[in-house]
Amino acid sequence: QVQLVESGGGLVQAGASLRLSCAASGRTFSSTAMGWFRQAPGKERDSVAAINWLHVTYYADSVKGRFTISRDNAKNTVYLQMDSLKPEDTAIYYCAVLRVWPTEYDYWGQGTQVTVSS
Repeated sequence: QVQLVESGGGLVQAGASLRLSCAASGRTFSSTAMGWFRQAPGKERDSVAAINWLHVTYYADSVKGRFTISRDNAKNTVYLQMDSLKPEDTAIYYCAVLRVWPTEYDYWGQGTQVTVSS
């Protein structure tokens, strides 16, 4: 099993950028499809992006053109570059191992808070 630890969240103004990181431990990382989802208070889980071992990517319509998912298998790390942030992007962001491509998750980390002020 892969263990996941997210970092990089914070409080920013609308239009700013943040890069989230997800450090994974476990020998199977390089062959594991990974994703990010988010959840705001009182709202349902919202899939954001995913990347597989061939670096094929998926993005939710709400973040296309603004967010970029990437991975560095040598560092066992997945990244989410978030540009042109909007207040509606405010949520806890979770890094996850995919069970079914691209939006069904097997397990995830503890999350990192992203808050975007207007």
